[in-house]
Amino acid sequence: MGVVVVALGGNALERAGGSGTWAETVRQMRLTAGVLAQIVAEGHSLVVTHGNGPQVGVLLREGELAERELPRRPLDVLGAETQGQIGYLVQQELTAALARRKVPRTVLAVVSRTVVSRRDRAFREPTKPVGRYYTDAESRLLRKREGWQMVYDRPRGGWRRVVPSPAPLRWVEGAALQQLLREDWGRRIVPVVTGGGGVPVLERTRGTFEGVEAVIDKDRTAALVATSLRADTLVILTDVRGAAIGFGKPWEQWLGEVTPHELEAYLRRGEFGTGSMEPKVEAVLAFLRAGGSRAVITDAPSLPRALRDETGTRVRAA
Repeated sequence: MGVVVVALGGNALERAGGSGTWAETVRQMRLTAGVLAQIVAEGHSLVVTHGNGPQVGVLLREGELAERELPRRPLDVLGAETQGQIGYLVQQELTAALARRKVPRTVLAVVSRTVVSRRDRAFREPTKPVGRYYTDAESRLLRKREGWQMVYDRPRGGWRRVVPSPAPLRWVEGAALQQLLREDWGRRIVPVVTGGGGVPVLERTRGTFEGVEAVIDKDRTAALVATSLRADTLVILTDVRGAAIGFGKPWEQWLGEVTPHELEAYLRRGEFGTGSMEPKVEAVLAFLRAGGSRAVITDAPSLPRALRDETGTRVRAA
């Protein structure tokens, strides 16, 4: 069996409506790790990537509360911090789950950088909300003092900071991981890479890089990782069993086996929610256009069955 890249959604780390404690996060990851260990035991070479939105939000809030005593850290640094935090969590729980199945693997978390372009339109027109909601007075102060761009969320009645969300161009550590997989390290390690879409960096001369305050969509980077590693399958894990058309309406229809052409037509028709299912579908299509064989959208409990073509939304290259 080939290489499977699995992009973990927030539900793999945080239970909806939960307390957000570390103990609860561990319990949630333990459930996901059991599923991931199962697919490794079935013979797949696994690569894991993950989101970090809630964790970055916590660090942003911690920075606010401590700003009278400690300087704020830039957003790219917070992204690297969450890669360490979540990578450690995946290492702990997946190592234990693999040991229970007597499948010896080293879970290797890699702080990963993703190259973006300063010319990306996102830097001129930031759209990605981060952090908490602010009052009118707080918003005016932060725009003046920090230079933040803010947008008003009418349903929530508050202001939020918006930052650039540029397209991922290259995964800096990708070549090294490619080499490991070519040397059959896929049978010995499970890499955990590009958490939160990777730390966004600008490439300078002579192979040097500079961090930049931005947030990269994790699913778009997952497609880049899967393409870079020549993976057979890209899996986008979410909190529903697949993609649907007419979602939440009386005519709702869950998609099972679907062609890239059909999925792209649904996307153009606006069937997938902006900021929720839409980027997942876009990532799937990008992976298949770049030469990938198969992509799957499903939830964690359904993953083993989805890889056997029994459930979830499955898309094969035309």
